[in-house]
Amino acid sequence: MNVQKINQIFADTAYVRMGGSAEELKAAEYLQNQCAELGLESHLETFEVDMATLHEAKLLIDGQEITCKGYLNAGSGEIEAPFYYLRSTDAYSKKQCKDKIVMIDGYMGYWMYQDLLENGAIGFITYDGNANYSDRDIDQRELRSFVSKGNKIPGVNINAKDAIEIIRNGAQTAKIVLKQDEYKGESRNVVMEMPGEVDEWIVFTAHYDSTSLSTGAYDNMSGSVGLLGIAEYFTRNPHRYGLKFVWCGSEERGLLGSKAYCADHEEELKKVVLNINLDMIGCIMGKFISCCTAEEKLVHYIQYLGSELGFGISARDGVYSSDSTPFADKGVPAVSFARIAPQNTATIHNSYDTLAVMKAEQMIEDIDFLNVFASRMANAKLCPVSREMPEKMKEKLDYYLLRKRDPENK
Repeated sequence: MNVQKINQIFADTAYVRMGGSAEELKAAEYLQNQCAELGLESHLETFEVDMATLHEAKLLIDGQEITCKGYLNAGSGEIEAPFYYLRSTDAYSKKQCKDKIVMIDGYMGYWMYQDLLENGAIGFITYDGNANYSDRDIDQRELRSFVSKGNKIPGVNINAKDAIEIIRNGAQTAKIVLKQDEYKGESRNVVMEMPGEVDEWIVFTAHYDSTSLSTGAYDNMSGSVGLLGIAEYFTRNPHRYGLKFVWCGSEERGLLGSKAYCADHEEELKKVVLNINLDMIGCIMGKFISCCTAEEKLVHYIQYLGSELGFGISARDGVYSSDSTPFADKGVPAVSFARIAPQNTATIHNSYDTLAVMKAEQMIEDIDFLNVFASRMANAKLCPVSREMPEKMKEKLDYYLLRKRDPENK
């Protein structure tokens, strides 16, 4: 990978590519072509995803229409009810949601949605954007199936500036109109294999989809380019272990691509010794980090390697919100790498995630470190990372994957 090639890939993929869309398929085929240029054959693996076509989404607050986007896959209908802003998540505040349309701060996560249902809310409003930004962008969000579990109430998303004005003006009533067609569509993983000397494998992952407002240079075409860089390296260098490369679709919709891959290849995962995931590298600003869902020894190994190579890195153990998690949940030790920029220098999931926050020279430096780490793992006589998942990691996976409620998530 050189500067010109990296910048060309970013320029060629500078479009929104939401999971399940025609643009996501276009990007998948583009990545296949990049593999072919390296002399490597890849294929697409499709998986089913929920899709929806919105026909109408409307929010009225005290009779005044507020610009909004309706939640995909949140059903259709028309409701009018008292408005309530859920400022706090204590038990008393949640009880006030009954028979109301409720506005919340932040994302509509699983436990928040269950709390709203349990306390009788009949509709919801979320908001995003930044009150200090000049734009009035609104993200296109969806009510994910693993959140609703088939129990749907209508919801809309608005801009933060309007959310502030709604509260400033003492809103009393709300009305939501939502009309949409819901159906099953397809998303895709791009899969490429490089067999090794032994029938055991390292799986490299990175997602290539984006959110509705973002061209996703940082999050995460950067990681996708990183995988191409690693693949290119191993076309010229030996590897004892077999290498699988998976560019995951629909990560932004709940890690759907990596979940589908792990479900479809569950038996094969018994021969996978390590997952290496890239999610946001090469940014102009910020520090390089790794998050290991594995034994703690891997954290120390990565820190030592960074010191040996003179490459600054901060390593920790935990569960990372990316495609490494489904692998770890199947017992595969996993590590995610990222360069995390301060929010005032680079942000994600919005229209500011563009090539402007990236630096090809930094991409090359990050990829060079990853190649050293990957080469040591791929050429080990025995992969040094234990395949035994620590109990504390199993508990964190239970929390992340919503099998248990984190005591800190009230």
